[in-house]
Amino acid sequence: MVHDVAVVGGGPAGATAALFTAKAGKKTLLIDADKGMTRRAMVYNFYGVPEIRGPDLVDTGHRQAAHFGAELIKGAVTDVKKTEDGFRLVTEQGDFHARYVILATGATADLATKIGLESRPATEPRIKTVLVVDPAGRTNVPGIWAAGTVAGVSVHVAVTAGDGARVAINVISEINGVRWVDHDVLKP
Repeated sequence: MVHDVAVVGGGPAGATAALFTAKAGKKTLLIDADKGMTRRAMVYNFYGVPEIRGPDLVDTGHRQAAHFGAELIKGAVTDVKKTEDGFRLVTEQGDFHARYVILATGATADLATKIGLESRPATEPRIKTVLVVDPAGRTNVPGIWAAGTVAGVSVHVAVTAGDGARVAINVISEINGVRWVDHDVLKP
């Protein structure tokens, strides 16, 4: 089975990206090793939420993505290989295939370095390496995008979640061949 989009990393950037791609009707796979720094956070500065424990925020993001059809796999991606129709993601649970990949691996760029993505020194405190991405979130490997802290944005959950949404919209737009917009409206 080939997914339209595989998102690697299930923190705020990754879960938001998966939520957006799944809600847009794209067959979405969210792979999370469950080692992100948000699991250790207490969040007081997320818009619309007075306070939330990091683990609750991550779990809620996973449930939202799954609600719109994303498939969630708990595990680590150990390699990503180019194929004729996209990419093969190697995990402990087996291999998965996707046309596009969004890396949202937070503070770690180890997988990205292993698969040959261009990186640079980070400017955020305690983050060593981030990926070089274009303004849309594309990396130097066509079909692999990056969002969140690994793409060079601030570690704050509101920032990384917004970046996950931004990159997902750009991926959806590329798949569709037209700019994608989705606005939910209150029903009277």
